[in-house]
Amino acid sequence: MPEDKKEEIKKDASQVQEKEPKIRAITRIYYSNPLVQNAIFKFSANREVVPRYLEAFGKRPDSLQYPSDIINLVNKGATSFHASQEIWHDPLKLNSDMSQEEFNILRKSWDLLIDIDSPYLDLSKIAAKLLISALEHHNIKNYGIKFSGSKGLHIIVSSRAFPEEFHGQQTREMFPDWPRAICQYLISYIRKDYNSQASRILTDFTAIKQRTNISKEDLMERFCTNCNKPATKGLIIKFICDRCKTQLERRNYKITQRQLRCIDPNCPGLLEIIEQRHYYFCENCKDKKNRNLDSEKNSEYFEKHETASADKIAKLDLVLVAPRHLFRMPYSLHEKTALASIVISKEQIDSFSPKDANPLAIKIADFLPNNEPGEAANLLSQALQWKSSQEKDEEKHQKNRYKDYTDMDLSISGVTEDIFPEPIKKLLLGLEDGKKRGLFILLTFLRSLNFQPDYINSRIREWNKLNKPPLKDGYIKSQIEWHLKQKRKILPPNYKNESFYKDIGLLDSKPEAKNPISEVVRRLRRV
Repeated sequence: MPEDKKEEIKKDASQVQEKEPKIRAITRIYYSNPLVQNAIFKFSANREVVPRYLEAFGKRPDSLQYPSDIINLVNKGATSFHASQEIWHDPLKLNSDMSQEEFNILRKSWDLLIDIDSPYLDLSKIAAKLLISALEHHNIKNYGIKFSGSKGLHIIVSSRAFPEEFHGQQTREMFPDWPRAICQYLISYIRKDYNSQASRILTDFTAIKQRTNISKEDLMERFCTNCNKPATKGLIIKFICDRCKTQLERRNYKITQRQLRCIDPNCPGLLEIIEQRHYYFCENCKDKKNRNLDSEKNSEYFEKHETASADKIAKLDLVLVAPRHLFRMPYSLHEKTALASIVISKEQIDSFSPKDANPLAIKIADFLPNNEPGEAANLLSQALQWKSSQEKDEEKHQKNRYKDYTDMDLSISGVTEDIFPEPIKKLLLGLEDGKKRGLFILLTFLRSLNFQPDYINSRIREWNKLNKPPLKDGYIKSQIEWHLKQKRKILPPNYKNESFYKDIGLLDSKPEAKNPISEVVRRLRRV
């Protein structure tokens, strides 16, 4: 785990300890309110519900049988209540070792829940309003909105809004794939407007750096106007020979103490840097019709000005769309703030203030909307079409990534662990956090290098023993089996994907290549 994240966790734990007496006093008064008990109990129907005891969650699976269960759990130390977005026939039959098929049989339906998580409430409000506008544009008239209890907002669309079957597939069986696709589609749908509106308030870069550890340089982005995706920033270095004055430019050249010699074979001069400038190119569009979109050649394809990328600070939390993931229930308290997760209306978003969530002065309203059957069919259809298009683009992009070693026909051989990239070697030492993401990296890495299934199975299980704590055997088994069944190769994420390598502390220095596979290929060629 990165040191800054460890410090953040320690700080949060310390704050909770300081506030514990106050929180304990408030919980007993607050949850004794019959209106609060009934609101939580009503939402809990057919959901897995797990109490939290300050910093630790209760046993799983669990559920509420009566409204009085709430105050009984509070008397035992419970401070908040968390529920699944999946609706089950009997949540008490859940088991972490169940297969996907068994989960599908037990799952009755699922709600679409969008978690807007941000260190800035104002950014959460901007995202919420844009998302609501997007839902309404897709014919969804009914949705619920609630305060997370800290600085975020939750938006929910009931399972009733989705058709029971779509394109020959049972909707209840398509969790988490379909809600994840919808969230990704909505993010893409609002991204440009979100960044535009949020950049107007993201002006204090010193404060942003202190709160998020994101520098101004990392925060600023341009967008490709052709595909509306973030452009990649590159660096052009301009040199001049100190003897013959010959000039040349190199893109993304790694500056070292060693000076380059003049390109004129008859000149003994050395090249000196006289200019550095940034340029932008679109990773997505350069693979389409051999169009290498580049701001140096096609400036019309890029936004003229850099804007602060708000979704780097306040992106929608897609991690929430995961099997058996829990979220804070409506009218549950928040341990760190002692505020209630209250329901608000669309009209209240702009004027909402955390003081409105004072647990001793709340008004109860339904969070789960009364959606009309099929109300979200258009949204589902558009999201799945978009997702299919994205997957086709990614497949083309994957093929282009392999162009550097197509002559090998992907039959990479002779790879030993001593030439693994440093981030992979570090990953193999085991993890405390991000183990599922680490597993994805390892499986795609080993599969792409054509290691035999027996080796992959044994190496993954050896790695899992080093994790603290290890992932469950059932999860390891299902992930290995799924990856080994795939006919197409899935590349591990690129190093620049911060949700993987950087976030789980695998990058100690700048990598030699964009992807661990291409780094291995380069090393093989040098052997």
